[in-house]
Amino acid sequence: MSRHRRGELGTVPFRTGRFFYIDKQWYFACREGRNRGPFASKQAAEIALAAHIQKMLEAETAEYLAPDSPTPQPG
Repeated sequence: MSRHRRGELGTVPFRTGRFFYIDKQWYFACREGRNRGPFASKQAAEIALAAHIQKMLEAETAEYLAPDSPTPQPG
């Protein structure tokens, strides 16, 4: 049964699992449209996914905190 996530309104979108197993190897799907892997175990894929998410969050934070244009230097 599909459910809304917090803050969602309207029709519940189709969702799939993030991890998949092909030819005895594990992979995970990213929102960026690329699959990552292969990994020897699902646990290794889960660890890599956590690292990937952390990297994306750090990049997003850095982009958010970056000034729009360089600060002019006196001189």
